Amino acid sequence: MPTDTVQLRGGELNAALASAVVGIYRLHLGRGPSSACTFHYDDVVTVVMREVMTNAEKTLAQSGSAREVTHMRRLFQETMEADFRAAVERLTDRRVVAFISGNHVDPDIAVETFILDTAL
Repeated sequence: MPTDTVQLRGGELNAALASAVVGIYRLHLGRGPSSACTFHYDDVVTVVMREVMTNAEKTLAQSGSAREVTHMRRLFQETMEADFRAAVERLTDRRVVAFISGNHVDPDIAVETFILDTAL
C-alpha cells in the first residue's frame, strides 16, 4: 500500500488508530465513546472504548434487554467492519486478516481487535 505520508509509530500510531475507530463510531452511531485507548503489539491491534452506548441503548439495557442491546451492537459492528478494516490498514500499512469485536453492557465497554498480516 503506497502512502504519501510518514508512517506513524508508537504512541502516535496508537492515538491515530483510536481516533479513526472513534470517528467511525461517531459517523455510524451519532456519538463516540467517552474514552478510547489502543494497544498495538506485533500483529495485534486492540481499541478499548468506554461508555459507547447511546441513551436509547442504556434505557433498553436497564429495562432488562441487555442481550438485545448486545446483539444490536454486534450488528452495528458488522456494518462498520469494512470502515474499521480500511482505517487500520491505512494507518498500519498492513492488511487486516481478522476482525474481532465485542461489547459488555455493565460496565459499558466495547473492544475492537484486529489481527494484521505478518509481513512488514
